[in-house]
Amino acid sequence: MARWQDGRSQLHLPDVAVPLEIAASYRARARGLLGRDGIGGALLLTPATSVHTFRMRFPIDVAYLDRDLTVLAVRTMRPGRLGVPRPRSRHILEAEAGAMARWGLHAGVRVAIRA
Repeated sequence: MARWQDGRSQLHLPDVAVPLEIAASYRARARGLLGRDGIGGALLLTPATSVHTFRMRFPIDVAYLDRDLTVLAVRTMRPGRLGVPRPRSRHILEAEAGAMARWGLHAGVRVAIRA
């Protein structure tokens, strides 16, 4: 994607397609998953290098992506935590805890985003 905008899309992994919300504006990134009880699919924060889970209601999986949408690292974060910024990270993908393992998402996997 040349220019990121808030909205809905699809995240394509080698074996699965997942509904995706894109948060590209400052307001959408700041809100993120706050105030929600869950998410059906994933949320892409762009640009972003780290996240926090303060005031969140559920644990999440966090995938750090580089400019080419290759996964650098995947972590599970409980509510009330501060994530460590990742060098080379440009985007962050968030989903409910355990979802990324079910999707087969791990370091080294390259994802695609399509409308």
